Amino acid sequence: MRPSGRGKRVVQRIHFRASDAEDAQTAFKRLVARYGNAPIEEADVIVALGGDGFMLHTLHSTEGLSLQVYGMNCGTIGFLMNEYAEEGLPERLANAEEAVVNPLRMRAEDAQGRIHSALAINEVSLLRAGPQAAKLRISIDGKVRLEELVCDGALVATPAGSTAYNYSAHGPILPIGSDVLALTAMAAFRPRRWRGALLPKTAKVRFDVLDAAKRPVMADADGRSVRDVLWVEVATEPGVAHHILFDPGHGLEERLTREQFV
Repeated sequence: MRPSGRGKRVVQRIHFRASDAEDAQTAFKRLVARYGNAPIEEADVIVALGGDGFMLHTLHSTEGLSLQVYGMNCGTIGFLMNEYAEEGLPERLANAEEAVVNPLRMRAEDAQGRIHSALAINEVSLLRAGPQAAKLRISIDGKVRLEELVCDGALVATPAGSTAYNYSAHGPILPIGSDVLALTAMAAFRPRRWRGALLPKTAKVRFDVLDAAKRPVMADADGRSVRDVLWVEVATEPGVAHHILFDPGHGLEERLTREQFV
């Protein structure tokens, strides 16, 4: 995708991909018939058809390509998506606003001593995996900040993911341009009034699972799970940048603000 002399993008080659949902597959066929479907290695932009889950899948699977991704909602909520329409797609792409999102990198050790690594655009979460509440020790940049959190779980969310699981757990909505992460507890029992923290984007968060054999915990990074974790480290991955396109006036910043008044 090349900028024109007036600052707009010139879109010549679009690569479409769609989820398995019937509506997405129907949209895929209609759009390909109208605009063609360039091979991804020749494309100027990727158009993803589906819901937020498929958008996350598309971003993860194309993270090494440095291509902008424009989503059109063929799913349910579509927070990361634009409204679906067949007409005027090249013009919409030319005028779209870009949001750049750095994912989180999760590193975790399981009970067998294996180290796991995964990226998360929305959040990294720890969840109790048994009948008893989890017990977690939380350290920030190598310093213990909370000796013991008794809870159903805890998560670290990016601004892009702050309206997802984080918001459901009563965490704060973060402006997309803010260099901040949300650390949020889920059903915290002790400390009873602890509701989480706002951390700088550069912070390195470590969770140590206390009494892991009796109180097992699983870790999840955008749907990629590790069971029976002993510790989990979470930090922003500056070496990966996702470029998401939105129609003017409907970008992530506007959506994050709007969500706080509904």
